Amino acid sequence: MPKASRSLAPAADSPLAARVFSRLADGRFHSGEALARHLDVSRSAVWKAVGSLRALGAELEAVRNRGYRLHAATEPLAAAAIRAHLPRDVRGQVARLETVWSIASTNSALLERRGPGSGASEVLLAEYQSAGRGRRGRSWLAPPGGAICMSLSWTFRELPPDLGALGLVIGVCALRALNALGAHGASLKWPNDLLLNERKLAGVLIDLRAEAGGPAYVVIGIGLNVALGAPLLRKIAQAGLPATDLLGAGLATDSRNRIAAALIGACVRGLAGFEREGLKSCMEEWRGADALRGRPVEVRTVEGTTSRGLARGIDVHGALIVETPQGVRRFISGDATVRPA
Repeated sequence: MPKASRSLAPAADSPLAARVFSRLADGRFHSGEALARHLDVSRSAVWKAVGSLRALGAELEAVRNRGYRLHAATEPLAAAAIRAHLPRDVRGQVARLETVWSIASTNSALLERRGPGSGASEVLLAEYQSAGRGRRGRSWLAPPGGAICMSLSWTFRELPPDLGALGLVIGVCALRALNALGAHGASLKWPNDLLLNERKLAGVLIDLRAEAGGPAYVVIGIGLNVALGAPLLRKIAQAGLPATDLLGAGLATDSRNRIAAALIGACVRGLAGFEREGLKSCMEEWRGADALRGRPVEVRTVEGTTSRGLARGIDVHGALIVETPQGVRRFISGDATVRPA
């Protein structure tokens, strides 16, 4: 992972935990004395900040006479660096891009905003979310430096007829970004996950605010695991949702700011394509990366019913097609899991 750049250092009025994190982001040992001197605080304050980072899930090592270090080097998120990495054709469509140290939920924060006009977006990233959400109210766990936790807003001039397929389109966009960065091998699991070696690498959450006959404002949340660390991966697995990250999978990973820029660029382009063509704009890419097609699955619907059968891909509206003993069924929402053969 890249070394932290001093240009990415947080502002002096940032929380002390954020400033300590920035110093430790190079993955090297830093003594409490040196940290206190650089940050113009007491060693006791540094010790408390390290405790705060651990409470947020950061995997920190402390060694007598050597100091503290993160388990893996990372790069603090910085709006200026992300914008500099954006593709030129996308920069003008990102009306506002900001990074924060901690927030309850990036999706919730953007959903409360009015948002830019159609064809433009706002982007918000956080090092840590205290109430990060997945689908169906599940928690999204990610320590500072361990993931890309990002939300992006978009306003459609009118409600797209296949808006339910937007999560699939964003999944393809995330896959495009990873492939462009050299992180190959991920697949797409209906309706909103990216998998790597059968483990969850990333997830998508779509929130909508719309009025009948008027514009539709959507907020798209993307969580991408970059370097969660073994303890957190074990905790997630114990909850029944095996996960992985780019670092643990041995994939070449670029700076987190470059990864974030690639995701934003792919999503903005994908949203414009979806507005013109719907799911058709990326149907073949989805089918080529489908992690469920031809496999025995169990689908649980929002209403609580369960169906079993063979997954037969998705239709032109993004619904999952399952061949069950009772006949072919079409699911527009729900959770699908692979059953043992």
